[in-house]
Amino acid sequence: MSFQMPITIAEAVENVENNKFLLPAIQREFVWSSSKIEWLFDSLMRNYPISSFLFWNVEGASVNGYRFYKFINEYRERYKTHNEEILTDGMGSFNAILDGQQRLTSLYIGLKGSYAYKEYRKKWENSERSIPTRRLYLNFESTLEEQEDGRIYEFNFLKDSETKQTEIYKDKWFRIGKILELKNISKFNKYVTDNGLSEFSIDILARLQEVIHSDKIINYFLEKEQDLDKALNIFIRINSGGEPLNFSDLLMSIAVANWTQKDARKEIHKLVDSVRDKGFSISKDLVLKTFLFLYSKDIKFRVTNFSKDNAKEFESEWGRIRDAILSTFDLLETYGFSDYTLTSKNAIIPITYYLYHRQISKDYSTKIEFKGEREIIKKWLHIALIKKIFGGQADSVLTQIRKVFTSDIKNLKIKPEITEFPVNEINKNIKKDTTVGDEFIEDLLYSQKDDQYTFSTLSVLYPNLDYKNNDFHKDHIHPAASYDNLTDDLKEKYGWWTYNSIYNLQMLDANENMSKNDTSLKEWVDEQTKNIDMDKFLESHLIPNVDFELDNFEEYIENRKTLLIDELKRILN
Repeated sequence: MSFQMPITIAEAVENVENNKFLLPAIQREFVWSSSKIEWLFDSLMRNYPISSFLFWNVEGASVNGYRFYKFINEYRERYKTHNEEILTDGMGSFNAILDGQQRLTSLYIGLKGSYAYKEYRKKWENSERSIPTRRLYLNFESTLEEQEDGRIYEFNFLKDSETKQTEIYKDKWFRIGKILELKNISKFNKYVTDNGLSEFSIDILARLQEVIHSDKIINYFLEKEQDLDKALNIFIRINSGGEPLNFSDLLMSIAVANWTQKDARKEIHKLVDSVRDKGFSISKDLVLKTFLFLYSKDIKFRVTNFSKDNAKEFESEWGRIRDAILSTFDLLETYGFSDYTLTSKNAIIPITYYLYHRQISKDYSTKIEFKGEREIIKKWLHIALIKKIFGGQADSVLTQIRKVFTSDIKNLKIKPEITEFPVNEINKNIKKDTTVGDEFIEDLLYSQKDDQYTFSTLSVLYPNLDYKNNDFHKDHIHPAASYDNLTDDLKEKYGWWTYNSIYNLQMLDANENMSKNDTSLKEWVDEQTKNIDMDKFLESHLIPNVDFELDNFEEYIENRKTLLIDELKRILN
């Protein structure tokens, strides 16, 4: 490995554009935010160092013996984040980037591409309305002053819908990709003259032109040995101590380097995308953690826990692992979970383990023979989330749970006597104190209507609704619209915080809730109990049998508090 003559940013971007710089499969994907890219360009303009790069010169047999990817230049948050694989047959030699991918991608996006991120308070959908395409512009009319992050030059990703990709926008914003065309002084001078720019603007753009075309900023080491294992080892040693690269990135690198029949990166990303299509966001971390739970004695993210051998085992078992994970999320859909209400992704790993090792993942969420067991798992999952048993010490809890499933630490297969999800044994084996008392439950009951934990709490209190078809609504028992009618004394004592909490919430069938609407509690109970026993109705809805008028809110809320605490103590303990 030797230090090479530095090159300019323009040369580096040209090499990226012409596939002379590629990304080895061991590299993670691009993760920088738009603001971090803007900050990088500010640093360049101020002649700050941006650290050296490490390239691996790939030639000969190495070209065909490994997977490589193009740089991404049209980044689209959530929807276009994957690098495209490139066939390198017949390409000759090129440089693979072992260190510096984030910086090079940022330069490429800033000068030749676009960065689209979601608008605040817009829903997640792949549209220009929600995720508008943006390109990097520089304010050439003024500089920044007294910025907390220390920036002086104002770079900003502006929307295509506003700028129409014009070179100069509102007489102050210069699209920096245009600077690539202004390679020499004569072209630059003609451009600023034609546009009648001020001396101040010319100075700023001249500095940009110098940074891109003249300053040899890209300093790099070049590794020339055609040894994949050495390249992987260099990559791991360079990146294992750095932020934000984490051990899951390194584990992914080892998997990618050692899978022979499949592309690990592509397969894992396809799985992540498939789960997203079901309404849940997961990362490669969960996939890798699941594999470690299935096949590694130690489930912590350590490079030593992910060898060549178990990377190959990961590949050979990939189809079943993928199907078990997908089946688990199919199951979560039938429970009515959303990504927001699934408050711990780690909680689903034991379910995946069970489905995988019992080889029952196919159609598990729909088969009649597993109906009773699905209810057992649903209740366990809700209670585990409510108690937050995976918070803080997830690896320790997962290890304790796995001891219930297997007695063979070598191959980690499930005990043959386990024929249904072992809820009682799991609860007994968790060493973390998971008993709950009045104080815990009272705090839980103050959860607001749209709080993450409210769904699980109401689900265990009202287990018999049609969660499978999403046919349920959270409902204020005393209607939300009636809060303003409370007396001032009651408002002062209880407030909206109580009125909007589980103390005054129930889960209703969607049709039942729509018919209830803003009907007062007394009118609704009277209407619903015309032809059925009132006591049974109130018991099934967990409503105390008191005077239902709003003026009697204090008696109602105190009685319901007692009722809910007793019920949750029974369920959770």
